[in-house]
Amino acid sequence: MSEKKFSKKHEWVSLDGETATVGITKHATEMLGDIVFVEVPEPGKSVEKDGQAAVVESTKAASDVYSPISGEILEGNKSIVDDPGNVNSDPEGASWFFKIKVKDKSEFDTLMNKADYDKFCAENPS
Repeated sequence: MSEKKFSKKHEWVSLDGETATVGITKHATEMLGDIVFVEVPEPGKSVEKDGQAAVVESTKAASDVYSPISGEILEGNKSIVDDPGNVNSDPEGASWFFKIKVKDKSEFDTLMNKADYDKFCAENPS
């Protein structure tokens, strides 16, 4: 099973070999509220660590989704584009945003584990 890590911008990433799966955290969905629109990146697009990669809009706000790791987009999750509300029900599972071919695995090591992320959220509630 792959390890899941978290960014300060409320994205999660799990690494499986050379492929990383990226989505937004449950905490992010709680801050956003009901999600009504999602835009995912197209395969082949290059993204840099902390670069804008996708868009999520809720009844409260629109927000960019950043890539916590550099690489090339392999796939965007079309199911959340078709039904954005799924992100609210399973943000850290089936409602991932994109898969990426990792350029530099060491970037993964700079991200927070679950305990550190939970502490970060408690200290930075907004």
